Amino acid sequence: MGFDYLMEAVGGVGCFQVTFIAFSLLSATLYASHVFLQNFSAHVIAHHCHLPLLSNETRWVNLTHQDVLKVFIPIGANQQPERCFRFTTPQWGLLTTNGTEVNLTEAAREPCSNGWTYDTSLFFSTIVSEWDLVCNLQDLLQLTQSVFMAGVLVGAIMFGRLADRFGRRTVIIWSYLQMSVAGTCAAFLPSLSCYCFFRFLTGMAVSGLQLSTVSLILEWMPLRGRTLAVSLPIQGFPLGQLLLAGVAYGIRDWRWLQFAMSAPFYLIFLLSWFIPESARWLILNGRTSEAVNSLRKVARINGKQEESKKLTVELVETHMKEASRMTPSTSLLDLVRTPGIRRISCCLVLIWFSSSLGFYSLALDLQNFGLNVFLVQVCFGILDIFITQSSISAMDFFGRQMSLSFCLVTAGLLNLANIFVPQGMKMVRTALATVGKGCFSGAIAVMFTFSGELYPTAIRQTGLGFLAMIARVGAMVAPVIPMIASHVSFLPAVIIGTMAITAGLSAYTLMETRNSTLLDTVEEMEIS
Repeated sequence: MGFDYLMEAVGGVGCFQVTFIAFSLLSATLYASHVFLQNFSAHVIAHHCHLPLLSNETRWVNLTHQDVLKVFIPIGANQQPERCFRFTTPQWGLLTTNGTEVNLTEAAREPCSNGWTYDTSLFFSTIVSEWDLVCNLQDLLQLTQSVFMAGVLVGAIMFGRLADRFGRRTVIIWSYLQMSVAGTCAAFLPSLSCYCFFRFLTGMAVSGLQLSTVSLILEWMPLRGRTLAVSLPIQGFPLGQLLLAGVAYGIRDWRWLQFAMSAPFYLIFLLSWFIPESARWLILNGRTSEAVNSLRKVARINGKQEESKKLTVELVETHMKEASRMTPSTSLLDLVRTPGIRRISCCLVLIWFSSSLGFYSLALDLQNFGLNVFLVQVCFGILDIFITQSSISAMDFFGRQMSLSFCLVTAGLLNLANIFVPQGMKMVRTALATVGKGCFSGAIAVMFTFSGELYPTAIRQTGLGFLAMIARVGAMVAPVIPMIASHVSFLPAVIIGTMAITAGLSAYTLMETRNSTLLDTVEEMEIS
């Protein structure tokens, strides 16, 4: 009985559900690309100080570009031209065979005072070359990604409440509009502050789409097929990485790349008007007649013409009486009120934060691997698809507890192993990081299902909303982690690896929920 009976009456898993899940997967693929966009739009292009205008003196005539660089730009520890300093005076002695007449002291160098020259062979333009986010301004680069993740965090808090008040459909439609407009404005407005502001709004829209879409899928799916329906849109993240790599390979200017990834949302915004509102949400908010119209619409799409005519307000109210007896909790205190729930909440907070921190720390730092960023992005995406799907399948064979723990502990060990791999072994370092990130992706896929099954029905929505917020905090902190490497090179790997292993071991303290009936109340949880 209840709403599941109504769902079976309008066709169960029918044409509407399949179409909406496919639409959600396409949408997730596109908005996931915005999460990883700065891997390309914020790529740090090779650069050096602007060279002075050369006179027509005889000694300049036969000099190559490399000779001019040698005269004006010091060579750094990596045997490449310094990016932030130049010689105060031309060092002609460096052009001789031995260069013994040159005394290369610190006093002979000065910071770049008249800008930088950028190598445009890989990217024509990025936000780094646009606003000179190098040298003493390089920390602003990580800040721009943290601003985006802050938007995702704020969106999780704000749009979650708005979806409960105004409906899932309303928030989804608005989020698509916000995504398209904010993405376009970020592409073409002239200042860094404007770029950060509209990237913040884009992050909010990503969060609004994620949470509301998952809620709408759950509320339009019958019990059978619900796990698969929720897990499929998760594959949008690795697919988005693959899509982004292809588009970025063809579009090497950051403004047009930003616009290219935002423009499709104008069309998706128009299509989203055809999405019916959640009938369950309408009923629980006393709008039963509108719920009947939504149910009839879904029944017609599923080919249940006769059943749609039988749906009445009285019939719906009769079947929803049993489902509405329990009022879900909206207080965060309920997540720590009793010992059993408190233990679950503490473990899940550690797991969600560690998984998000590890995933985004690796996913947003492609350039650090020293290989072709397009190739690394593709490898990340392909392996994420394989490991994510394997993790989802493993839940039914080995259980949620073991699958989650294995993914997190393996990811942590691989991160720690990278500390001992020399910087010159780029392929090995990239391979370890790629598999490690894939394991984090697999852990994220498992913990969505596992967390929903651990919390009883009375506080399930409150618990999942709070955990989503914790994950956003981890994502917001992630872009700052690489900044630590400039002080202690191995510390980021130690932080990520240690937290992942600790979180993986803590998963063994949670009860296994495979093949278990979902609990409805906190009291049932404490007894079990």
